[in-house]
Amino acid sequence: MIGFLRGKAVRIQVDFCLLDVHGVGYQVYIPNSTRAKLRLNEEVTLHTYLNVYQDGLTLYGFYTEEEYDLFLLLIAVSGIGPKVALGILSSITVDGLCKAIQNKQTKVLTNLPGIGKKSAERLILELKDKVAFAQKDEEVLTLERQDAVGDDTVSEAVAALSALGYSQSEIAPAIQKAANCKTTEEMIKRALKELSHL
Repeated sequence: MIGFLRGKAVRIQVDFCLLDVHGVGYQVYIPNSTRAKLRLNEEVTLHTYLNVYQDGLTLYGFYTEEEYDLFLLLIAVSGIGPKVALGILSSITVDGLCKAIQNKQTKVLTNLPGIGKKSAERLILELKDKVAFAQKDEEVLTLERQDAVGDDTVSEAVAALSALGYSQSEIAPAIQKAANCKTTEEMIKRALKELSHL
């Protein structure tokens, strides 16, 4: 098993990067949140998972241990393979996904790629007690105006912004400033306006 790789990102694509590790180029599939952290020709360390299957090998890489740990939990759920798990982590933040699972937000989960109602129910059943590592002090999770905005609205807005390639650290303050918005569409528009000033 290849536990991690440290090297220069010599190529960055939508769903993978090429890491030059001492002259050897590793193709590593990555979620949007990890891609947002990479800089061309700069050194990075990625926590990796090597998927072995009949026709070959595929490497998946993650910038944080939390992403890596959640990826392992996801692929342990029946019907969730590495590609689906990567798609999920590209569409929602670690904290957003953990919160959706803990609060049994089926609607949020079924909006994720590759997740239907039955898969969402399995995720909740099998992982709700295993995602305690989610950061409780994350700004997205502690919006003061819970009377004005629901959990689904926040989670859906976070998922949409994450899918656009924004990192969790960028999304959190933008969502915080959009707390007064009452619909997902309003929240996304306000957050994008805040993010455009960065």
